[in-house]
Amino acid sequence: MNTRPPGARPIEEILAEARARLRRLAPKEAFDAVAAGAVLVDIRPAHQRAEHGEIPGSVVIERNHLEWRLDPASDGRLPWATGYDRQVIVVCMEGYTSSLAAAALLDLGITRATDVVGGYLAWTGEGLPWAPASARTATIAPGAAPA
Repeated sequence: MNTRPPGARPIEEILAEARARLRRLAPKEAFDAVAAGAVLVDIRPAHQRAEHGEIPGSVVIERNHLEWRLDPASDGRLPWATGYDRQVIVVCMEGYTSSLAAAALLDLGITRATDVVGGYLAWTGEGLPWAPASARTATIAPGAAPA
């Protein structure tokens, strides 16, 4: 089947809709928010973190576990994920998947969820802190593979 089924939408439309719901942060804004207490969640898979590095102090929650680890009502939540008002900033490699993930967190009621414009590449491109994955400066959540 090469014809889009009725009701299906292109990913560009879904992404634009997700981003319209977010107040996305430039890398430096995200860095400052983390310094003020926000949680930076890295959803990149292990192979990307192994190749490109990690953000010191971030929490690694791979995308397929994100909602279960951060939903305050989930039995699988992380111990610190107890409220809906914590600022959670999601980062992926280039800032696409993170927008979709942050919108999913908004759907859970995590009202201050957002993402980093340009993702990890923009973060490191602005000279913000990063480390080789072997340095183990990020916290690996249950279910996430170490890099």
